[in-house]
Amino acid sequence: MSRRATRPLIWAGAAAAIAAAAAVAWTARGLPPRPSTAAIVSAVQAAETTAPIYYRDPDGKPLYSATPKQTADGRDYLPVFPDSDAQSGEPEQPANAKSAAAKSERKVKYYRNPMGLADTSPVPKKDSMGMDYIPVYDGDDSDDGSITLSPGKIQRSGVKSEAAQMRRIRTLVRAPGTIQLDERRVSVIAMRAESYVQKVADVTTGSRVTKGQPLMEVYSPAISSAAAEYVATITSKATAGIEPYGRGSKQRLTNLDVPDAVIADMEKSRTVPIAIPWSSPRDGIVLQRAAIEGMRAQPGDVLFRIADVSVVWALVDVAERDLGNIVVGQTVTVRARSYPGRNFAGQISVIYPHVNKETRTARVRIDLANADLALLPDMYVDAEIDTGSAAPVLSVADNSILDTGSRQTVLLDRGNGRFEPREVKLGRRGDGYVEIRDGIAEGDAIVTSATFLIDAESNLKAAIKGFAEAGAKPAAGEGAMMDGGKP
Repeated sequence: MSRRATRPLIWAGAAAAIAAAAAVAWTARGLPPRPSTAAIVSAVQAAETTAPIYYRDPDGKPLYSATPKQTADGRDYLPVFPDSDAQSGEPEQPANAKSAAAKSERKVKYYRNPMGLADTSPVPKKDSMGMDYIPVYDGDDSDDGSITLSPGKIQRSGVKSEAAQMRRIRTLVRAPGTIQLDERRVSVIAMRAESYVQKVADVTTGSRVTKGQPLMEVYSPAISSAAAEYVATITSKATAGIEPYGRGSKQRLTNLDVPDAVIADMEKSRTVPIAIPWSSPRDGIVLQRAAIEGMRAQPGDVLFRIADVSVVWALVDVAERDLGNIVVGQTVTVRARSYPGRNFAGQISVIYPHVNKETRTARVRIDLANADLALLPDMYVDAEIDTGSAAPVLSVADNSILDTGSRQTVLLDRGNGRFEPREVKLGRRGDGYVEIRDGIAEGDAIVTSATFLIDAESNLKAAIKGFAEAGAKPAAGEGAMMDGGKP
């Protein structure tokens, strides 16, 4: 055992021996009793515990000593006592000496059981084992639930505070999806009567075509019959130039989907073409070519499918929890995995009215301009929807929230080591901050680190206080019974 470790035992033994001898001599002389041996030993032990644990350089340099020491210029090293603030620039008094001085200036509210039992007393007393009840002073348990920590404990716990401020919270909702064709920009070419394909233009699947560009020539007995009837009507001496005549046969050609340009050529040339030229109804890409020279096409057979891809859709799946933050018309940034670093801007046009029961996501449609045709159907994309508040809102750091699931609280820094838990109502989250809708005001200092440690100590304190209050009522009832009162 080291000399430092055996020093308290030696002092205690010596004190006990001296006290015993003094007590015998004092009693033999018939004088009043002297303090007990236990009291003297306790005093010696208390004095020992107030001894410095080490000494440090007065300039704050990382120089320490286990014994008193001086610097090169003759200045004493500063003593460091238990529970003292090691970063302070001045020597401190022992912790128990400071505590005793502070408590002597405060009023004792009550005394509690030293073993933590639910038993309190308005006057000093001892428990069954002779241990003194512990005094509870004003300010030790405030009604607002606040807790007071020593400067040393605050420093060791790494407690930091930040003022609640008005700031714009930027919340990004990220969702994956794919590129799809705009259903309103897709056209098919299908015959409405039995036809025969006589010639097909030099276009294939993937070819870009323009509106009015010839695609094929077809012969249809039904179209030729209607065309002959119309030409005969407009060239007959009896009906030529009379508006009502020929209207029915022209409508028949229109119903057979004969292009307007072909009908205009008939009216101009007054002849019936053998093969009817068929042209593209829009600018776009040929997605499907089923027409083959010499084939027979039945009514309804799709010979060409053409899509305008200058505008496409991004269909993304948004998580159910984020649906409340998005609305039609919001601006969206879309990134294609094929084009790293390139952003495509679009707007939400439709939020589909159902949720996938397996993935718990809803489909959202975004309109995207695609002038250079970079976005292709079924291409994977990632969308970012900015759902942040347009105006600044009161917010605090996200890590300052103590969330139990049913209750959210923050810790207010009241200064001088006092911290008060305060229940709050939360709003949007983003950029490491969370909106506070109720509970605190702008400028309040909120603890942002070591919140769990402070909360744990606050809960322990509240539990001890609850036990003390619960135990005080039965104790008062028992006292009334002993005095002859009724329960």
